[in-house]
Amino acid sequence: MINPEVPAKLDTLVYQAHMAAVHVLRPISRRYDTAEHEYPVELDTLAELVAQANAQQAGLNTTPEVEPSGSARSGEENVNGRNLASLVGLIEMCWGDVGLMLTMPRQGLGQAAIHAVATPEQLRRFGGRWAAMAITEPEAGSDSAAIRTTAVLDGDEYVLNGEKIYVTSGDRAELIVVWATLDRSAGRGAIKSFVVERDNPGLKLDRLEHKLGIRASDTANFVLENCRVPKENLLGSPELATTREGFAGVMQTFDNTRPMVAGMAVGVARAALDRTRELLEEAGVTIEYDRPAATQTAAVADFIRLEADWEASRLLALRAAWMSDNRLPNKLAASIAKAKAGRVATEVTLRCVELCGTVGYAEDELLEKWARDAKILDIFEGTQQIQQLVIARELLGKSSSELR
Repeated sequence: MINPEVPAKLDTLVYQAHMAAVHVLRPISRRYDTAEHEYPVELDTLAELVAQANAQQAGLNTTPEVEPSGSARSGEENVNGRNLASLVGLIEMCWGDVGLMLTMPRQGLGQAAIHAVATPEQLRRFGGRWAAMAITEPEAGSDSAAIRTTAVLDGDEYVLNGEKIYVTSGDRAELIVVWATLDRSAGRGAIKSFVVERDNPGLKLDRLEHKLGIRASDTANFVLENCRVPKENLLGSPELATTREGFAGVMQTFDNTRPMVAGMAVGVARAALDRTRELLEEAGVTIEYDRPAATQTAAVADFIRLEADWEASRLLALRAAWMSDNRLPNKLAASIAKAKAGRVATEVTLRCVELCGTVGYAEDELLEKWARDAKILDIFEGTQQIQQLVIARELLGKSSSELR
């Protein structure tokens, strides 16, 4: 049974993350939203402080470098609460600025994939480095099984060819985890993940995207032209090159990162609610929680409804992270949390802009920025429609081929 309260042992972590959001992220939020693609140098110092805080938490960390749910890695102790710690830390940091959080050094979705299937030797080589994930292609967005990037074994190296788009932190990361297929005719079982050094001459930056939101985070497009990587950089044991386990293992990444994206959405939505409450009170609108919403003004009734939706999102995200920490399969819970939080964040931030009128729409406030930032949280890590499809498959016991 999950307790919806954040454990007392995480109070220090939550406080530190919130202070970082207040004193580091918020003050530079508008600057790096305007100066898109300019690297936020202030994050280098913050990253060092986060690393020190992680060490003090006796193994708990605040980045999305989470481990697969349902089974412990061989020889590795389960640190109960690791994913929950990541989640509550992310919520606070994204209350400050989600784009800046996404460009924090030494984290990223790539590390979650590395941790999901890497061998102990690969963990020693790649663990802890700033790693981006390259999955999406022009012809393969939500359907990751449609990947066309190829990997061909040539002696002691794999040769990768293809194109990857929308790679978060792709230009700034040290490593890129590239999904590629060993045999396009073999379907999902031939899709594997490869670790590519960012300075590999075969990995060519095509362009950086100009985006609606999360502008502080660079989003890169790459072309892989005869990109040669050591065969030891195929994530997982060598036997995975001839089995379906590689694809299934890396797909576990999403069972752990989707609750984290839900946490990002929860953080952004709470930022909008907190500021809207302050602006309403400054305008003389009082929110009375001991009175029925129907007996208060329309603005207050709407605000209370938004808060209720936000709380539901927060609890669903906590539940999914808790299940992962306790080795319980959480595919269904992760998709429910991500679907709910992504939709709620978009609705909450847009409605808060409306509730605050011209103040909410102007650049004097961050409300309009949060509305722009929130939209991506309903898209990446699987769109709203994909989450509903995953949920339906899990509830009905259908495979991906049976329910499309």
